[in-house]
Amino acid sequence: MGANNRIDIILADITCLEVDAIVNAANTRLLGGSGVDGAIHAAAGPQLFEECKLLGGCKTGEARLTKGYNLPARFVIHAVGPIWRGGYLNEDELLASAYKNSLLLAKENQFSSLAFPNISTGIFGYPKVSAARVALRTVKSFLEKNTYPQKVIFVCFDDETFSIYKALTA
Repeated sequence: MGANNRIDIILADITCLEVDAIVNAANTRLLGGSGVDGAIHAAAGPQLFEECKLLGGCKTGEARLTKGYNLPARFVIHAVGPIWRGGYLNEDELLASAYKNSLLLAKENQFSSLAFPNISTGIFGYPKVSAARVALRTVKSFLEKNTYPQKVIFVCFDDETFSIYKALTA
């Protein structure tokens, strides 16, 4: 099965998905925030915040694993993407690293299904098209060489992001 057959693009609320793990577009503190980060923390309940406090943060480009608590997803992978500063401070490499490190955690834990938001495109200001290109390139490359995760879902929260992903995979 090729990498493209293992990728789905959907328009949905990531907090409602029954998958092995969802990826949280987290900040370096891992203690919740706005956008998808705040929504995941709210849906998971206070136990997620308590577990995240024990992790001591996460550097940009890295990822950490927690339980999913009240979410339908069994686990949450907290990935810290870069803040967009014009594209001259290794933003593409840092974003690719956030995706790759999330995928590595999914592989290590043999997760069948993994759902990503469009990391760094909210308050971190990463241009949506550029971020989607990095995400798709990184995920396809990883899936070509690895059995797990068996399915990766790009979860788009709005029509604009959904259209971008669809156009890039057409």
